[in-house]
Amino acid sequence: MKINLAVLPGDGIGPEIVAQAMKTVKAVCKKFGHQLTYEYAVTGAAAIDQTGDPYPAETHDLCMKADAVLFGAIGDPKYDNNPKAPVRPEQGLLRMRKQLGLFANIRPVETFPSLLHKSPLRRELVEGADFVCIRELTGGIYFGEKGRKDNGNTAFDTCTYTRAEIERIVRLGYEFAGKRNKKLTVVDKANVLESSRLWREVAQELAPAYPEVTTEFMFVDNAAMQIIQWPKNFDVLVTENMFGDILTDEASVITGSLGLLPSASIGIHTSVFEPIHGSYPQAAGKDIANPVATILSAAMMFEYAFNLPTEGKIIRDAVNASLSAGYVTVDIAEGEARKTSEVGDWIAGWIENN
Repeated sequence: MKINLAVLPGDGIGPEIVAQAMKTVKAVCKKFGHQLTYEYAVTGAAAIDQTGDPYPAETHDLCMKADAVLFGAIGDPKYDNNPKAPVRPEQGLLRMRKQLGLFANIRPVETFPSLLHKSPLRRELVEGADFVCIRELTGGIYFGEKGRKDNGNTAFDTCTYTRAEIERIVRLGYEFAGKRNKKLTVVDKANVLESSRLWREVAQELAPAYPEVTTEFMFVDNAAMQIIQWPKNFDVLVTENMFGDILTDEASVITGSLGLLPSASIGIHTSVFEPIHGSYPQAAGKDIANPVATILSAAMMFEYAFNLPTEGKIIRDAVNASLSAGYVTVDIAEGEARKTSEVGDWIAGWIENN
């Protein structure tokens, strides 16, 4: 198969972790005989520094022409610590999602047998936890009308959703649940927010079309509590943009490290595959960041973008082998901590030799 990638390393640790994922991608393509082409482009703070735009037109054109996008992270302290900055790296990420039509972010949350003791939760709570969070990605408060008034002393951000936006993401949730354990949890704040009441209304209308799936509704504050108390009770969780942003970061801690969980953003045009964590600027350039989430994002890329489950599985097997062998970075190491690049080399080597 011909595989053409747009590679967007981004900011902070992005270039380091993407480099390890690309080692893995190359190893898989070589092993299975795929013809790989790829091209790099800038986004985020790196793009602002070079062009003044966090998502340049050239980067967008490259993404549109690619079969898939492998993405690192966005963010830089010089913008994070300046609330009056007129252009911010995160604007590039939001624009990329909007222009590529990436309305759904798929975040699997699963534990690794060799790392159960690393979870902040008791082993019996997390062992066997395996659920998927589906976050709406192009609507809600992040994209609603925003601004200031009263001489800048009053600020507002508007959360807006249309029926069509809700329907397409909830249907996707039902499709995922139908292929898994047939349970969908719709998370909202319908007791307070009008936008959430529309979410619940639409989901209730769709539920009869999926009789094989059990539908439950949960307020977001209750969901935040239950993810920690009973993570094994969830199968597929679907929710709006900001709620999903917060809940999935919370859920990621169940595994023991934010550096372990991948994601896929899918929609109308080219899909984007990226780790769920941020740019971790404190570690940038130190060769200590955990590349596993980005490598597992590459596994999702083979599965979702190219329908190559065997290729995805060998990456997952390689990651599990590295975790079991203790060949890991400092965030989860118990013995000797390996460098980011060493972990990438080990995983790519395992793929080549198995």
